[in-house]
Amino acid sequence: MRTVNKVILIGNITRDPVVKNTEKSKKVALFTIATNRYYKTADGENKSESEFHNCVAWGNLADRVEKFLVKWKLVYAEWRLRTRVIDKEDSTKLYKTEVVISNLIFLNKRSEFEGVESTDELDAIDDELDAIEVDDKF
Repeated sequence: MRTVNKVILIGNITRDPVVKNTEKSKKVALFTIATNRYYKTADGENKSESEFHNCVAWGNLADRVEKFLVKWKLVYAEWRLRTRVIDKEDSTKLYKTEVVISNLIFLNKRSEFEGVESTDELDAIDDELDAIEVDDKF
């Protein structure tokens, strides 16, 4: 039987991304997306609840994240959940669930991208993002 592991998020970047190179010189970007859930209590009171999603982008997508994502930018992100098991020194295990990103769309107005001065450059960026192939193997 087939299964599905797909995540779609629309939210704000909570801090500037951290970009690293792995031991095999593969670029990885780590960042967090915040989403909000709005609901009414049984008493009719409006409430909101924030959720923070740890995200990972690899390779060419990590390059784009490094170049263009900053705190508070609004993004659409999708792909899948992945849970890593980290063996700690005290013999316990730490489970870390992350959203591995394959598709990232910047939702802010084009004029809000800092450091980008021409429409031609933004069009080239859009074309590059469309052409990115994702390889998330460690």
